[in-house]
Amino acid sequence: MKIRNDRIKGLSYAEIGRKYSIDQRTAKRYAESLEPPNYKLKQPKPSLMDPFKQQVNLLLEEAPYSAVRILEKISEQGFKGSYTIVKQYVRSVKHELENKATVRFETLPGVQGQVDWGFFENYIVEIKGQQKKLYCFLMILGYSRMRYIEFVTDMSTTTLIRCHINAFRYFGGYPEEILYDNMKQVVVKRLLRQSDSEMNKQFEDFAGFCGFIPVLCRPYRGQTKGKVERTVRFVRDNFMTGIAFESLNDLNAQAYAWCGKVNSKPHSTTGEIPFDRLKKENLSPLTREYIIDRVKTRKVSKDCMLAYEGNYYSVPAKYALKDVIAVKMNNSLAVYCDKNLVAMHTLSLEKNRMVLEPAHYASLTGGHGFEKSNVIFSSKPCFSEPVQSHDLLSYDEVM
Repeated sequence: MKIRNDRIKGLSYAEIGRKYSIDQRTAKRYAESLEPPNYKLKQPKPSLMDPFKQQVNLLLEEAPYSAVRILEKISEQGFKGSYTIVKQYVRSVKHELENKATVRFETLPGVQGQVDWGFFENYIVEIKGQQKKLYCFLMILGYSRMRYIEFVTDMSTTTLIRCHINAFRYFGGYPEEILYDNMKQVVVKRLLRQSDSEMNKQFEDFAGFCGFIPVLCRPYRGQTKGKVERTVRFVRDNFMTGIAFESLNDLNAQAYAWCGKVNSKPHSTTGEIPFDRLKKENLSPLTREYIIDRVKTRKVSKDCMLAYEGNYYSVPAKYALKDVIAVKMNNSLAVYCDKNLVAMHTLSLEKNRMVLEPAHYASLTGGHGFEKSNVIFSSKPCFSEPVQSHDLLSYDEVM
């Protein structure tokens, strides 16, 4: 309408074009048109990236890969485009991920806890004349914000399990699920989906024994378990600043008292006292004792044997090369696989013995037409046979 009015006032098309920064031919078309122009959006041109955009999006959500690494991955899938278009698309997706709003995630009572390690590189403790590095185990309950910390000198799976048990005792139970990052004590091989990941067998057995679900957070997404991440910083800035301790036990005594103090004060987010909110958690109580020192993860060899405290014990042939759980109970050894009891042996009091059960080898020895029975299995179902590791010819003589 302004262009038409200016034309009626006597302005030339060139003057109108300069006034509105358009071409004079465009000014003429607008001035002579009886209706406003109707623009149509053009269809975007197809790109070589189109078939691979969804895959690239998943990769960038998994980890902040570079454009070069993305190009390598999609080239293996048949991508024929250049590095330039990959770089442009990766840059746009990363920009969207960085600017994506993060919603605060609040859990219902008794649903979730979060666990993490803290490494205090500036502190050491002396144990039996040896200087040890100092680590901190941290657990926080999502709803009540109850916190528990414990200092240790290693981050082994056994230590992680022991710290879990101590935390459960402090809280009076455990939640339905516990969130972890990709620590090796929980997951051996992390893949995009948790169901495809390889979990640590000993920790998986502990979680199944208690009844909680280990949940792995997305790699490179620390905000997924932000509650415990903030607790790590809080311990570093609040508890460890100016700390003085004589031993590891002294430090943990101070840490236990500190937990009681912070759990008795209103939390900055909820505005309530964690001890008061803990009453609403309805945690699952510890009804059985998980004996850590008597539970071991073992790999069954191809001859259907597992090693335990200097001796070898047989399992059924179908469990060869599988991971099993060996549990010591008084003078017996119980072997479990996928929560099922697969073998039970009397523990040998001697060393370098083979404790065999003939029935475990039935599927391997039966139906082969042996003229003579195997002398290894001619005795009682459970016995010990010396292992002559220095002379392999003895095996041929026995067979």
